[in-house]
Amino acid sequence: MIEVNFFGVLLPWLLLLAGGALACSWAMRRLLAVVGFYRWVWHPALFDLALYILVLYVLAYLTGAISTSA
Repeated sequence: MIEVNFFGVLLPWLLLLAGGALACSWAMRRLLAVVGFYRWVWHPALFDLALYILVLYVLAYLTGAISTSA
C-alpha cells in the first residue's frame, strides 16, 4: 500500500486520489451543466456517481496505484 507523509500524518494514496477525483468530477459536472448535458440524463445523481468513479479509476490507473499485472 502506498502512503504519503503529510506533515507527520501518513495518508493512504487513494485518499489523495479521491480528493483529486472529487475536484475533477466537480469541474466536469459544472461544465456539463453549463453545456446543458443534464437535460438528456435520466438520473443526474447516478450519473454524477458514475462520473466520479470513472475519474477516480483513471487517476489511479495513470498514477500507477492500480497494478495491471496478472
